[in-house]
Amino acid sequence: MKNTDLIKDNIDNLTALWKTVATPLLSYHKNDPFQFSQIKNSGWPNRLWFREDITEENLPQILDIIDQNPGLIIPYWNIFRSNSNEIFEKNGFQTRIQLMAMALKLGEKFSSESNLTFKRVFNEEDAQTWSDIYPLSFGYVISKETLVHNYENIEFYLVHLEDKPIGTLTLFQTRNIMGIHGVGVIPEMRKRGFAEEIMKFAINKAIDAEAEYAHLQASPLGKGIYTRLGFEDLFLITNYFLNSNI
Repeated sequence: MKNTDLIKDNIDNLTALWKTVATPLLSYHKNDPFQFSQIKNSGWPNRLWFREDITEENLPQILDIIDQNPGLIIPYWNIFRSNSNEIFEKNGFQTRIQLMAMALKLGEKFSSESNLTFKRVFNEEDAQTWSDIYPLSFGYVISKETLVHNYENIEFYLVHLEDKPIGTLTLFQTRNIMGIHGVGVIPEMRKRGFAEEIMKFAINKAIDAEAEYAHLQASPLGKGIYTRLGFEDLFLITNYFLNSNI
């Protein structure tokens, strides 16, 4: 598959996830050329995104949307070769985090490991537990209601070590692409190989689902694991937020 196709598939899966998760909560909106999702009492997805390159002429519309929906994050895909990201940087936006979009051509399954158990979230109690431990890994909340309204469309997993919930995982499939999202391990359980075990479980699930590729967006913390498992870099995502003090 051409790299341009992989780039498109990565963005398609990610933005479809944001749209899917927000739609049942009436929190997805389209305002061409932009789309945005902002869920009440939740730190995610809360994104404003675009698929084509932007110009200075788009800035008033961007600022108007953010003014009406404070806290939106703008992911900038480093694929346009135009330096249009400078529009944000010279107008009071700051970088929140940079992520590397990555892809893996799926092949043989990994051998099963038995340290962890995985439970798909299908009830409010598990949704609350998932919502409680997620911010320990990521620093922001995904509300219980977000999970409750998306049991069927999105696979949310609680990861347990014995009886203790220690991590999270989200899987979302679009066509022959499996998106791996929200791989988190609580701080006191890190550096014990659990994140890699979660990833192997996710990859095996993708193969079971007959996906051709697995896609993800890697933080600096997790990128080494994904590279070791065979994922390859596609493009950089810079997440911008508006500094309201400027």
